[in-house]
Amino acid sequence: QVQLVESGGGLVQPGGSLRLSCAASGFTFSRYAMRWYRQTPGKERELVAASGSAGGSINYADSAKGRFTVSRDNAKNTVYLQMNSLKPEDTAVYYCKAVGIGYWGQGTQVTVSP
Repeated sequence: QVQLVESGGGLVQPGGSLRLSCAASGFTFSRYAMRWYRQTPGKERELVAASGSAGGSINYADSAKGRFTVSRDNAKNTVYLQMNSLKPEDTAVYYCKAVGIGYWGQGTQVTVSP
């Protein structure tokens, strides 16, 4: 069964950093591109960052460029999102997803506040 378990969220002050992790199981992780999304109440999920199956083909939303870095460790079936210079508008629940697989994890809450 496909499982995606996000972790690493929390409360951080503006300008701070967090590193999110997404542990995947139940599918051949190394064959799938992975994406990070975020969602705030009342809004649709927003694509934040994407990584190709081998770690290339990196793309970021304009809001994430220069601040966020997506990476993956295929040996650990894990994708990461390093978030620096966090802003209050980054506050959201962050989710990872495998492209082409219709499962979502439970997400991890990121709150950026003084």
